[in-house]
Amino acid sequence: MPDTPRPASVSFSEFEPISTAAWQARIARDLKGADPATLRWQTPDGFTVEPFYHREALAALPEVPAPLLRPDTNGNTWRNVPTYSVPAGERGHATIQKAAEALARGADGAHFVLADATTFDVEFLHAHLPLDTTYIGYSLTGAPTAFVQRLLDTGTITLRGFLEFDPITNHLPNLKSQLHELRETLTLTQGMPEFRALTLQAAFYGNRGATVTQQVAFALATAAAYLSELPTETLTTAQVAAAMWVHVAINPNYFFEIAKLRALRRLWATLLHAYGLPSEVALPLFAETSSWSQTTLDAHTNLLRVTTEAMSAVLGGVDALSIRPFDCLFHDPNEFSNRLARNLSVLLREEVGLGQVQDVAAGSYYLETLTDTLAQEAWTLFQRIEAEGGLPTAIGTVMQELHTTAQAQFRRIATGEQVVVGTNKFQNTREHFDFNPKKLLRSREFDSTRATYPSEVLRLATSLHFERREKKKKRAAVVLLGSHTNQLIQESFLRLMPKQEQSALHDSHPVGTLSVLFSSTEEAILMYATPEQFGRFARYIYRIAEDDSTFVPPVLITADLATMQEAVRVFGFQEFTVQGYTTEEVLARLQGK
Repeated sequence: MPDTPRPASVSFSEFEPISTAAWQARIARDLKGADPATLRWQTPDGFTVEPFYHREALAALPEVPAPLLRPDTNGNTWRNVPTYSVPAGERGHATIQKAAEALARGADGAHFVLADATTFDVEFLHAHLPLDTTYIGYSLTGAPTAFVQRLLDTGTITLRGFLEFDPITNHLPNLKSQLHELRETLTLTQGMPEFRALTLQAAFYGNRGATVTQQVAFALATAAAYLSELPTETLTTAQVAAAMWVHVAINPNYFFEIAKLRALRRLWATLLHAYGLPSEVALPLFAETSSWSQTTLDAHTNLLRVTTEAMSAVLGGVDALSIRPFDCLFHDPNEFSNRLARNLSVLLREEVGLGQVQDVAAGSYYLETLTDTLAQEAWTLFQRIEAEGGLPTAIGTVMQELHTTAQAQFRRIATGEQVVVGTNKFQNTREHFDFNPKKLLRSREFDSTRATYPSEVLRLATSLHFERREKKKKRAAVVLLGSHTNQLIQESFLRLMPKQEQSALHDSHPVGTLSVLFSSTEEAILMYATPEQFGRFARYIYRIAEDDSTFVPPVLITADLATMQEAVRVFGFQEFTVQGYTTEEVLARLQGK
């Protein structure tokens, strides 16, 4: 239109350009003689981040990639896709209706995690969410071909969304048969450009403590395995690549998560080139806020975590985003927390306007450098995995890398080096839980594969024993701390002991044992037991027959004090006691209060 105002050039010409040398001089002056090198920091990925980046950083890169430009999705740059779990034995009617309501209130699709896909009512789903027009994802544990065929039997010609089934990452048995299933599924869904049927489940690693470098490298290794194993005379490598998509978990490390997504896209193009495929084949990214970073202590801080995670995902260029409700660790799905989770993505789009700019990180001295560094580190790790035979042959190496990284993070949290607000710093000491800690710890659904679990378990397992009514009953609790993460709690426990005793006690932890904490109103005792001992101990307390193979010892065992003390004596647990402190004082110190 002739009367439309022309946009003004944004050049900031009123500001004098400042050279790198001038910035460095200013930094040195502000440090008052301190060495600027002291501001460098070592990342968990093993490389150093500089405190300052300027235009020379871009010149040092092999090449500065062009900004990521892709067509909008329904007028927006990402889909808001809430996730819904459907338990085994349920047909999913109520869940489907909730998803339909969410679509009317700002959601752009739905992701169903199906414990048993055979009972899920796909006809009811199609009636409420037409399969040919609604973006829907399905996570399965088996038989993907039969499930997709059921979807098509509703009369739907083409599907939209994705299928999540990754037998390599999830270590499913009989891999040869699973790969055959995948070939059939990919053949069945050919000609459906808006439906991706081959998953790279990088979220498996992100939700277990992997570094961003590891997440990218492990996803590439999985992609390489499928590109090598799945093609046949009738299923080409290009068709396998075109069916892939990645499910990633987003953690709170804001800039690193943005760079992770950008590095993943860049290395995907490199991998395609290695297989003789055009780099233009897209790799859709479905991001979910991480379970690894969520907490049960001061749980409203999860709202802040998922906000930064969601922003990282959007600014990193994901195609779809699912935000976990802040209370999903300890509450059943509810309208309040589901609405907050759904509306966060809506707010970022409608109020913040993040959907109006594509690849906002492009040209950033820091983020472009970080993206390039992550890409190099991830490619090096990927090549090492391939040199060991690739996946699944090198799965032992992958899981050992993951275990070492997770333990390092547990240790940083236990020592306070890595801050988790509300858990190991700025705790709410007067917090009253709106859930039953004992019931939660005994639940098989309680997620213990999280960064803060070792710190939480002491507080949750003993909180009820500090209540006056429990003290009057003179009850006691035994808390299973585990076989690995417990060592970090043990180190915290040892710091309470006299220094002359610490070394001997540190070396006394028998190899191959579990650590358990005995908690009464008078004392706290750290004990060691073999897995067999602990199993017999739990059966003794709960009067469970030895031949009952269905019994799984719970994390928290409670009983009257006399019974617990007798059981500890009978089963001969090794122990040492902190003298001169009440249980409450010991636990408070272990939690850094």
